[in-house]
Amino acid sequence: MTGKEILHKMKEKVLGPSDPDSGKGKSKMSHHITHGFHLVKGKSHHPMEDYVVAQFKHIDDHELGLFAIFDGHLSHEIPEYLQSNLFKNIVEEPDFWTEPKKAVERAYRVTDANILEKAVDLGKGGSTAVTAILIDCQKLVVANVGDSRAIICKNGVAKQLSVDHEPSTEREDIENRGGFVSNFPGNVPRVDGQLAVARAFGDKSLKKHLSSEPYVIMDLIDDTTEFVVLASDGLWKVMTNQEVVDCIIHIKDARAAAKRLTEEAVDRKSSDDISCIVVRFR
Repeated sequence: MTGKEILHKMKEKVLGPSDPDSGKGKSKMSHHITHGFHLVKGKSHHPMEDYVVAQFKHIDDHELGLFAIFDGHLSHEIPEYLQSNLFKNIVEEPDFWTEPKKAVERAYRVTDANILEKAVDLGKGGSTAVTAILIDCQKLVVANVGDSRAIICKNGVAKQLSVDHEPSTEREDIENRGGFVSNFPGNVPRVDGQLAVARAFGDKSLKKHLSSEPYVIMDLIDDTTEFVVLASDGLWKVMTNQEVVDCIIHIKDARAAAKRLTEEAVDRKSSDDISCIVVRFR
């Protein structure tokens, strides 16, 4: 065990489960499946804008693992609203159990419409999202808008399950909707010179030029599946997918793994809010 890992275990014992920015849990259907999360406030002067969901929930004869990261921009009200409502809207879709991919796509659209209707209460700004639903420990449905990301590790190899929705790669669609992509001010491509992601919930003032259509993918959990990681861009700005896998592949405790990733991101000078969820299957 390395010095960093020993120090990490000592911190775990001190912090304990009462730390509000950390948590863990496990499936009742399969005790081999566990989850853990950890959040770290960035160096910006505004309040923390990352929100997470990490829980197992029983509905009828099914178990759902519900995992999500919502990374707000100019808003903590909208990611907080998503935390309370997005999964509720997904599961209430009438064809969720038979066609979960279509149900997720529709629920994302409905939720965004609700946010825009409540703009007076929720304020300006918006939020990216990455969600993962584990159905009966066998099927994984991942969706995202924006640059929060999900990866899966199978046999030690990282595979990205989401798409980073960047203005530079979606320039044509943005321009077809009447918008533009500009690197001014600064050197980051932004929709209408304002937003550094091409898809998001909310952002009413940019909505004509901004998409909220999610990328959705399904994957099967098999004997090669080791873990899934969801994280906000505060992690991915400083670590590659494979570096994330290599950093935690030998850490068995999911909460300790999530915390280790946030620590590594801070060590690599990430100044953004960092939120991370790890779901372990072995």
